[in-house]
Amino acid sequence: MSLRKIRALALALCAGTVVQTGAQVTPVPGVAPPKIGANATIQGTQAAIRGSKQDPAAVSRGNTLFVANCGYCHGATAKGTDIGPDLIRSVIVLNDDKGELLFPKVRNHSNKTAIAPGLTDAQLSDIDAWLKVQFYGVAMRATYDYLNIVVGDAKKGEAFFNGAGKCGTCHSVTGDLAGIGGKADPPTLQSRWISGLPVVFPGAAMAPGRGGAGRGPGSAPGGGDPGSTIFDEAPPVILPYIPTETVTFENGQTLEGVDRGSNEFYIVIKDMQGAYHSWPKVGDFPKVTVHNPRQAHFDLIRTLTDDDMHNVTAYLVTLK
Repeated sequence: MSLRKIRALALALCAGTVVQTGAQVTPVPGVAPPKIGANATIQGTQAAIRGSKQDPAAVSRGNTLFVANCGYCHGATAKGTDIGPDLIRSVIVLNDDKGELLFPKVRNHSNKTAIAPGLTDAQLSDIDAWLKVQFYGVAMRATYDYLNIVVGDAKKGEAFFNGAGKCGTCHSVTGDLAGIGGKADPPTLQSRWISGLPVVFPGAAMAPGRGGAGRGPGSAPGGGDPGSTIFDEAPPVILPYIPTETVTFENGQTLEGVDRGSNEFYIVIKDMQGAYHSWPKVGDFPKVTVHNPRQAHFDLIRTLTDDDMHNVTAYLVTLK
């Protein structure tokens, strides 16, 4: 997945906004407008203002001043553009206390560029307060507020669900998805369908057909290599979204189970009767085939557009 899509998904799922004004960035004469980062509008949250212990009035004024005087190059959220660096992760902002580091830097910077000169100490102090809120919000993600993410077209979402997305080949709006729109808030609903997780986790239960008679430690089906059996316990919990593995031995026999810590040197599984097994990886065997019920979701997200994502979410919200 491209970095653009990862960022878009992250913003759609967990970004927040409170402190915003109608201020417009002031173009810098002789400097071409930024191509990346100029359109951000997320400014901060009330939780971040409270947590950073900044004066709300100063933060609001600082927001207006920053966007007008600095936003053209550094972006409206101070997270940088292709012509100005990210200030939120700047060591100057990080180490600044009462403006002793920021003020000289801004004044020296103003003398060398065309941004508005002559900002007073009070104005710089307001900008400093606003920057501290932005820094706090980035560091403390629990301060995020959810945006209204139901911004898509439900009809287009339904068409994608039944068409290009192929969602309907595995899911049914009258079956497993019946009433899904009333079972969770939109952010949870969106994050779950993208990842392939159920909106409401079902109780632990074995999947149909995944049981069988128990067998003693060290035994294996049809004479296959049992590996080193550690101990027996209850069969693994296999829910509809849990991946399973089929281990194939050189003699063609197989053993099905759930991964329990395999790495580049060993295959480790818990079989369907509850026994743990491990085998060293030697040559081409044992071979492992992973059966991941969520694979279709992982494949879809590689081509999913922002519009598709929001449209499907808008459609699912209507299923109540």
